[in-house]
Amino acid sequence: MSHHHHHHHDHTTGNIKVAFFLNFTFTIIEIIGGIMTNSMAILSDALHDLGDSLSLGLAWFLQNFSKKGKTKNFSFGYKRFSLLAALINSIVLIVGSVFILTEAIPRLLNPAQPDPGGMIILAILGIIVNGAAVFRLRGGESMNSKVMTWHLLEDVLGWAAVLLVSIIMFFADLPILDPIASIGITIFILYNVVKNLTQTMRLFLEGVPENINYHDIIDKMNQLSNVESTHHTHLWSLDGEHHAFSTHIVVPKDATKDQVCTIKEEVKEIIEPIHLDHITIEIEYEDERCSVKENDDEEGEVQHG
Repeated sequence: MSHHHHHHHDHTTGNIKVAFFLNFTFTIIEIIGGIMTNSMAILSDALHDLGDSLSLGLAWFLQNFSKKGKTKNFSFGYKRFSLLAALINSIVLIVGSVFILTEAIPRLLNPAQPDPGGMIILAILGIIVNGAAVFRLRGGESMNSKVMTWHLLEDVLGWAAVLLVSIIMFFADLPILDPIASIGITIFILYNVVKNLTQTMRLFLEGVPENINYHDIIDKMNQLSNVESTHHTHLWSLDGEHHAFSTHIVVPKDATKDQVCTIKEEVKEIIEPIHLDHITIEIEYEDERCSVKENDDEEGEVQHG
């Protein structure tokens, strides 16, 4: 059996922490400001920021947490906890978005006049705070910080939209623009959340990581010399960034140690392009019974020879 690990160190925790405190403090100001200015657009942006604060908070916490490495209860370590965070966060945002929509849609028929002056001040603040958070996180290497940078850039755009709407309302009596902006922002949030949720669920259900051709890997392994067949080939992801791979390879009954070592090296070459943290290669001789019960139809893993 061959095991093989890579270790990654991340220096983004400090930046995520600063961005989290910036965002969270500002979210509280926004929610109060949205209620005081009577603006649904501000409240839906506050929801967006609350979602990002939750993401940042969880990202910060988990960035630290996942460094703990493996324990007797979690032999793969804690990386997968970030998926749990993504799942919780998605659910919070979906519930919040539905709430905002139930408040904003009736306002289309009966628009309430928000306070455009207060909205302008909050929007400018929003652009500055989110811009500062983007500045702190830019250039981060981890998936976490890349995702967060995009979220915060979206916030900056959301606030630019609120600023535009509030400036128009400052000069023209068009209160309907507020619920329109709110619904636009909320639908945008929902679209992204649902997209992220489907990716998270795929990882949770241990789907093959996206952009990886599973059958292609099996075909290449089956074509190696001295490989009779392969089975129980599994490829899954711990957190979307760190993947794991295992396979059983059947070799001729008289295969030598050198031949077996060569096969292992060749298999590692085939899967080299994938960012793998765990590789397990089980070698079985032709006349040896596989210890794992075959209970699933592993199509594509064919006899060769």
